[in-house]
Parts: sequence; structure tokens; C-alpha cells
Amino acid sequence: MANLQLKKVEKVYGNSFKAVHGIDLDVKDGEFMVLVGPSGCAKSTTLRMIAGLETITGGEIRIGDKVVNNLVPGDRGIAMVFQNYALYPHMKVKNNLSFGLKIKRTPKEKIAAGVENVSGILEIGELLERLPKQLSGGQAQRVAVGRALIKQPEVFLFDEPLSNLDAKLRASMRVRITDLHKQLKQSATSSTVVYVTHDQTEAMTMGDRICVMKDGHIMQVADPVTLYNRPENEFVAGFIGSPEMNLIPVKLSRNGAPAITLGGQTVTFGNQLASRLSANLGEKLTMGVRPQHMQMVSSETENAFSGKVSHVEFMGHEVNLYVAIAGHQVTVVIPGDHYNPSMLSDGAIRLAPHESRLHLFDPETGQNISLSQD
Repeated sequence: MANLQLKKVEKVYGNSFKAVHGIDLDVKDGEFMVLVGPSGCAKSTTLRMIAGLETITGGEIRIGDKVVNNLVPGDRGIAMVFQNYALYPHMKVKNNLSFGLKIKRTPKEKIAAGVENVSGILEIGELLERLPKQLSGGQAQRVAVGRALIKQPEVFLFDEPLSNLDAKLRASMRVRITDLHKQLKQSATSSTVVYVTHDQTEAMTMGDRICVMKDGHIMQVADPVTLYNRPENEFVAGFIGSPEMNLIPVKLSRNGAPAITLGGQTVTFGNQLASRLSANLGEKLTMGVRPQHMQMVSSETENAFSGKVSHVEFMGHEVNLYVAIAGHQVTVVIPGDHYNPSMLSDGAIRLAPHESRLHLFDPETGQNISLSQD
């Protein structure tokens, strides 16, 4: 097992385009780290630099106790699972699994034991005599994982390995891969993982910690609960969570209790929000509140925003309400068993954000200025 360190790592292409901007990242020994972000954020480029498939143009990559900047992929102690599986089409499954060991002239008995062990862990023993064209997508993915596992690398690298699978199979493979990681960790064998995805559901359900990237920069590294509840900036707040966080331009006044004004409507908050606010505040801010943290209140409640429901999505376990407030669309999520269509017969609704779950962002820097200092 090994830890992984990136120190001031940069990637500049020949046309002077800077894809990665001096990033620092520490992946602990045995950790499952997920790199997530939108297309073009350089998460796959970062993974390929770790693997040695892309040269770095600045900084240092260290795996365990060695700097690997100038090492070829085969000497880095890594194994990679690609998006397209990259199985050899003319080889049976057992030969795909063992090929990496064969080219290293591993003894036959050790290869046979490795194939037996890996095929048992991944439940692909009955597939060993098949060719890749005879496999389903999920089976091919398990073989690709097995080919990496059999090498017993110091670090596993996954590059969007589930993106070609249907939704049901993706959910199944998420569980299988995370269970495999736990199994390896408990057996004290190689279990350090760097996993790239654009799917926040994969990131939130699989990662011990998540590295959120944007345009070659790291925006925040934290565990899933912290990312969801304490986003450091507006980008992370809007990217993590489904439906995404409502981000609305507002005005803030602090004559006594903090008050937020949206399109002529003002809601006053208490000491809980006041204690979290930075001293250096401008009047114009961006309010962030998750759809699950907007509470429907009675029409008589004065300290709330008034809106008009424009669309309703009944999802069964929950209901998504799309509400127009002063020209801004706000998404609200309520439990399905709390919903009765007669509640919204005229479309009018009053909403009060949960004070403890409210975020305020600087519209220029994007930084969250409402995080408590504890």
C-alpha cells in the first residue's frame, strides 16, 4: 500500500494552454479519493499524469517514498481501469487477466493462483474461457477491474469506469467496487484508489474524500458530508447536490438581526446566521439554499418569501416544486407523503429558508462568507 502526493503539479500543452494550475493533493494510504468535476476540468488529465500517460510540466508526483515524474507507467506501481475497458479482443478472459503478469515473467503457478483469486473475488470464474465479445458491459468491467487487481499495485486508478453502463448496472457496480476496496483494506493489501468521474452520485456514494475540480484548479477537498453541508465556494455549492442548490442574488442588511431582501421581499434571520457571517460583507451577495432546506409555511407567516408554483414533479418519495420568486426560479423539495395537490390549488406558496442551512457567497470571489469558524 502507498500514499500519493501531488505537489504544485502543472500541465501546459505545446500551444501554451495551461490545463492544470499547480495543484496540491494528498491521498492517504488506503484511501478512496474521487476526482469529480464537469467535462474539461482536467480531472482525467490529472489521472493520466499520475499514471505516466501524460508528462507533467511542473511540480512533483510521489507514490509512496519515490518521486515518479520520470518513471514509465510500468515502473510506477499503479494499475489503471479505463473507460472503454481496453480488453484484448483476441484473448480469453483468463489470458486478459494474466497478460500483465506474463510479460513480467511471473512464474506460472503464481499466475494461476492470481487468476483463481481474482476471479473468485469478482465472481467471474465462469467467464474465464470467454472472449470479450461474449461479455456483457458489467462482465467486461469486472474483467477490467480484475486485470488491475491481479497486479497488486500500490495505487489503483479508475478513469470513469462506469460511464458506459446503464443506470441499474452503474448502481450495482458502485457497490461492487466500494465493497472490493473495503475487502482489500481489511486484508492489508493494495487499496489506495484514485477514481475519476463526472457523476456526483458516484462521487458522493463511493469516495472517502472528494476532490472537486474546475478548469484545472482544485476547488475543495473534503468528505461527502462536509462538501454537502459546508461548501467553501459557490462552485462546489452548485455542483454538489441534486437537485442543485438554489443560488440567488440578494441584498443583505445588518441593522441588528441580518435581513435578506429578494425583489422587494425581506426575511429576517436570528443570531444563528449572524454568528456565522464574515465581518467584511458587501450589501450585494448570493444566497445559497438547497431545495430540501426551503420550508413551506402557512400563508399567514409574515417572515417568509412569497412565490408562485410554475411546475410540479411528483417523484413518489419526494416532490419537486419549481417556484417563481421575484423573477427567480427556486426549486423546493418536499417529502412525497407530505404532498397533497390541493395544497397548491391556486399556485401561491410561502417559503422560509432553514437558517442553519443558509449560505451566503461573495458574488465576486465566489467564497462562502457564512461558514462558522469552528
